[in-house]
Amino acid sequence: MIEVVAELSRGPVFLAGEALECVVTVTNPLPPTATSASSEALAWASAQIHCQFHASESRVELPPPDSSQPDVQPESQTVFLPHRGERGQCILSTPPKILFCDLRLEPGESKSYSYSEVLPIEGPPSFRGQSVKYVYKLTIGCQRVNSPITLLRVPLRVLVLTGLQDVRFPQDEAVAPSSPFLEEDEGGKKDSWLAELVGERLMAATSCRSLHLYNISDGRGKVGTFGIFKSVYRLGEDVVGTLNLGEGTVACLQFSVSLQTEERVQPEYQRRRGTGGAPSVSHVTHARHQESCLHTTRTSFSLPIPLSSTPGFCTAIVSLKWRLHFEFVTSREPGLVLLPPMEQPEPATWTGPEQVPVDTFSWDLPIKVLPTSPTLASYAAPGPSTSTITI
Repeated sequence: MIEVVAELSRGPVFLAGEALECVVTVTNPLPPTATSASSEALAWASAQIHCQFHASESRVELPPPDSSQPDVQPESQTVFLPHRGERGQCILSTPPKILFCDLRLEPGESKSYSYSEVLPIEGPPSFRGQSVKYVYKLTIGCQRVNSPITLLRVPLRVLVLTGLQDVRFPQDEAVAPSSPFLEEDEGGKKDSWLAELVGERLMAATSCRSLHLYNISDGRGKVGTFGIFKSVYRLGEDVVGTLNLGEGTVACLQFSVSLQTEERVQPEYQRRRGTGGAPSVSHVTHARHQESCLHTTRTSFSLPIPLSSTPGFCTAIVSLKWRLHFEFVTSREPGLVLLPPMEQPEPATWTGPEQVPVDTFSWDLPIKVLPTSPTLASYAAPGPSTSTITI
């Protein structure tokens, strides 16, 4: 029996173009007092990063698949296929790297190997939507002599920041035995350099603040004015807006604003509704604010962008966009007053009207959401950074 442990040195969240580092420790868990006949041997171990794509058959109409590549990978026992047994298509993968060959471990002995690979910058971000899914994994394959291959999968979350295609990231592709307790100064410099570069790009894109005003009207007149200070945000930030209803000529009884993502299948891949297809556009609400606002002159709201959500992106099959979705309930009666008279000659009982004729309408304001620091995303939404398998 051999135990294989894969540990990501900095958590499971990475930027495309960043170097992933993983320490693979192989251990013979038998006590050292066991006989020499209890030594264990592995023929080889290899590692590879891949991105798996899966589409909803009711929403997406893909070209006929290649008959030589079925939707579910065959259970090959002699060839290292990182995506073996997983649904969907492997759309992106790095070259496999051999960690070791002909390893023999005595009882109680363990050895560690360092794996480093740069995540492809041309790939999509990690995303689990209603129409498509993009899932990244680091797969480590191990094989004992005269035994089938065993796969250890480590889930990853990849964020994509556009505009970094021309940047050359520092990397170290060497794979050699190493200790997980030793850290090289050069690796720390690389992480610091990347964090500084990403921070500068994100700060430059999201720090510009300028008041944008929008007049909100229905078919009978002006309802109010909406103000927002910026339209580009990072994951984890709050979307803050103000609503001025004092200048409106139409009484607003209630409003709600939702922070939503819109997942839209590209036209050439949309399944026709007449053939049993589901809608090609789906919306997910991440935060919502609702308020009764009759006789309210000015109000505001703050909607947090979840760190676990996916920034906007676009591929050949699907696009994801962010928006603020407003819904207003207005009165049909001009000059509506639902307060009791301020001056009465004698005490009296006042009740508001039981029914008020209303109209409803909605409005969408597009915004842009970018990634944040992978370290911040890892701390806020921690995922498993260590995976174990026993062979």
